[in-house]
Amino acid sequence: MIKKFFQIWRLADLRKKILMVLFLLAATRVLAAIPIPGVNAGALQQFFAQNQLFGLLDIFSGGGLSNFSIAMLGVGPYITASIIMQLLAIIVPSLAELQKEGEQGRAKVNQYTRYLAVPLAILQGFGTISLIARGAGGGPRVLGLLTPIDWAVILVSITAGTMILMWIGELITEYGIGNGLSLIIFAGIVAQVPTFISQTALTFNPSLLPTIIGFVLISAVVILAVVVMTEATRNIPISYAKRVRGNKLYGGVDTHLPIRLNTAGVIPIIFAISVLLFPGVIANFLVNAKTPAIADFAQKITALFQNQTFYGIAYFVLVIAFTYFYTAVIFNPQDISENIQKQGGFIPGLRPGQQTAAFLYRVLNRITLAGAIFLGLIAVLPFLMQVVTKSQALTLGGTSLLIVVAVVIETVKQIESQLVMRDYEGF
Repeated sequence: MIKKFFQIWRLADLRKKILMVLFLLAATRVLAAIPIPGVNAGALQQFFAQNQLFGLLDIFSGGGLSNFSIAMLGVGPYITASIIMQLLAIIVPSLAELQKEGEQGRAKVNQYTRYLAVPLAILQGFGTISLIARGAGGGPRVLGLLTPIDWAVILVSITAGTMILMWIGELITEYGIGNGLSLIIFAGIVAQVPTFISQTALTFNPSLLPTIIGFVLISAVVILAVVVMTEATRNIPISYAKRVRGNKLYGGVDTHLPIRLNTAGVIPIIFAISVLLFPGVIANFLVNAKTPAIADFAQKITALFQNQTFYGIAYFVLVIAFTYFYTAVIFNPQDISENIQKQGGFIPGLRPGQQTAAFLYRVLNRITLAGAIFLGLIAVLPFLMQVVTKSQALTLGGTSLLIVVAVVIETVKQIESQLVMRDYEGF
């Protein structure tokens, strides 16, 4: 590792890329620290202390939500827009054809995604601010009464913050040092580590020492499990028949088709959080309805989603369901089977076509079950740790660890690939 570090430092262009990426990530942290004027810091802290769901959303905003900053939405609206465009590609044939037109088609789809992210940022910003601004449990308001001009200024500010983060993310991706959006989320998570350590130090007493040691050991085990599950693949053997073209013989090779155990990545967790947030936002708006029946029903829904047991179970089930759903969206065994057949390949012991597709469906469903349960446990790990440690400070963010490990693995691989590209020239 030390040798590779010196190799990176000796390559001027690669060193410049990495330093530029670090500078851009530092700029995202500056945006996350610029607050919206007129925020009641005490009421804001009280709200996040009593709301686990918004604490999870704060992870994806890199702490911008808990600061009530202009970057409070993070890159969430752009990620949501990307997911919507992927789903629309399944329904709309013209969009699916556009994605198959190579670099130019993908650039056009990306442009549509950016356009869609703007109204999503406005809607998400309005809903989030309306929900948080009222405070927690009847406590003081986070924001005072807002005039239409105040609303316009705030929504324009946070939408601009999201667009700037999106632009920075695309710049980072162009440098070829990891995925820009993932690195922005990664930087936000890592930036909260000093706060976590300081909170632990302030609440430390000798009786907590066994709990802290257990926490460190469990963290190490979870990181190891995340690495193993992130890298785990099922290799399906593929053979290609020999073909004669002119005087040359082609094919006759054996290879494999890798299917990841966790094909969906962290996307199912983002889906599940969005779905769980929606009923609470709607119910919060209807609590003050003039019709008593509607107001009473809204209060029951709000109380239900504030119940940690119900929320944890619903979160776990939704993550599993969305893991299957998103895996089916991005990995189509029927298309894979047709592509293998067109290239003259086959799975030994199986006929090309429908029999191969049925085999891939069966394998995919079995390994996705293990990946889905793992993602579900990772998602509810903070609640489990809170029950075990009896402490708000010593809660282990499984989702955070999953994102951090996945981003580190991806970034290291891209840096290593750039080193390999220059290996022929020598260092």
